[in-house]
Amino acid sequence: MDPKNKTKIVLITGGSRGIGKSIAISAAKRGIDVILTYNSNPEQGRAVANEINDNGGKAVALHLDTSRTDTFDGFADQVSHLLKSEWSRNHFDYLVNNAGIAQRSLIKDTTEEIFDKIVNVNFKGVFFLTQKLSSLITDGGQIINISSALARFAFPGVAVYGALKSALEGLTRYFAKEYAERKIRVNSVAPGTIDTDFGGGKGDESHRKQLASMNALGRLGQADDVGDFVASMLSDDSRFVNAQRIEVGGGIMI
Repeated sequence: MDPKNKTKIVLITGGSRGIGKSIAISAAKRGIDVILTYNSNPEQGRAVANEINDNGGKAVALHLDTSRTDTFDGFADQVSHLLKSEWSRNHFDYLVNNAGIAQRSLIKDTTEEIFDKIVNVNFKGVFFLTQKLSSLITDGGQIINISSALARFAFPGVAVYGALKSALEGLTRYFAKEYAERKIRVNSVAPGTIDTDFGGGKGDESHRKQLASMNALGRLGQADDVGDFVASMLSDDSRFVNAQRIEVGGGIMI
């Protein structure tokens, strides 16, 4: 049994940049220890972990390609060994499924290869990674899936991505139903127009103004707008929030 009154641990996929990085740093500021994953850039992943460690927190960066379901057994074993060696623990408390890839292709230009790549990371990987790691999540813990405002609003060039985020929000409810017997809560957080490379917010000024005009607050969101909110959910303060879609978009398209 893991000890009571222990330090909480969160595992964040895609924690080396953008929203994932912000979630990791914000969680650490709240006293939560962090396991974050990176895929193609180990230097970025280690840099985030070092920033947390240098500021008095505790973080470890691990490699994970969420499109490679065949690696999930090994990754789960790695996490299990890490928990024992670094924390003398068998479980972590929170899983944030943040890793994802964007789409920039109209339906007519979307090949089967593009389709499969987006599906594998944004949906299939989330499903099977959660399945694989669920035995390592503490009873009474929480899973947060990072969705998108594009699950609700249709724009050209992101059909597969947006449809998959809609599916992810449906999957969130099914996770919440099936993990309820272990008192594990599952919610999705949907960022709006966020000023990151992933979200397309780094375009020219006219494009940025167009994106900013889509929400009632009249500005692009920042990674910390989402990261701080997600980190704030990683506590008992949100203990009765379950199976919900929460949009963090400044009042997008109202």
